[in-house]
Amino acid sequence: MDKPKLIIGDKAFSTWSLRPWLVLKHCGADFDEVVIHLDQPDTAAEIARYSGAGKVPVLVVDGVSIWDSLAISVWAAERYPNAGLWPADPHARWVARSVTCEMHSAFGALRSECGMGTDHPMVGPPGPAKVVSEALAADIRRLVTVFRECRDRWGEGGPYLFGAWSMADAFYTPVAARVRHYQLDLAAHGDDGTASAYCAALLSQPDFLEWERAGLAERG
Repeated sequence: MDKPKLIIGDKAFSTWSLRPWLVLKHCGADFDEVVIHLDQPDTAAEIARYSGAGKVPVLVVDGVSIWDSLAISVWAAERYPNAGLWPADPHARWVARSVTCEMHSAFGALRSECGMGTDHPMVGPPGPAKVVSEALAADIRRLVTVFRECRDRWGEGGPYLFGAWSMADAFYTPVAARVRHYQLDLAAHGDDGTASAYCAALLSQPDFLEWERAGLAERG
């Protein structure tokens, strides 16, 4: 049986690809990796070989394509039930699923105003500081609230949202990269140091550092 195959975009800036990659690495999954360079003349044709959705990431398992970072991560939670992708405490698990889905579907201003791309990589040193709009400020305040509330209530036992690393942390790692690249001032939006410490933990996590090294190598 062939190994699962994860199709991702450039590691320098493909935030959606980072999420399931982190999840699979955490699970210790044995998978092949295919990198498709985005924003190229043949990008659409290359992605279409694996999925009609026209986007990465895609996970091919037993001849079946699973697209969307959340769908891939849910597959991993089913395939690797002992990997601890969700907190063991049921109340924490409910909230972990909620904040993961919120990251997946919300924060439109953060995505549009702090996009990641060839000119704004999520690896390497920060870029210029971002002028924050009202909409972006609202998103940042919400992020700070999520980080503080989760860390304050369930953060014992580790530096992540629910103590030990979970799927929620995979989904918020690209946020931490945006905070760093755009030099977003979390303290100006209600942070007492909890949110910034959490972002620092995400960006120093070993699997992310491996991803970052590969992304820097891509950029030469």
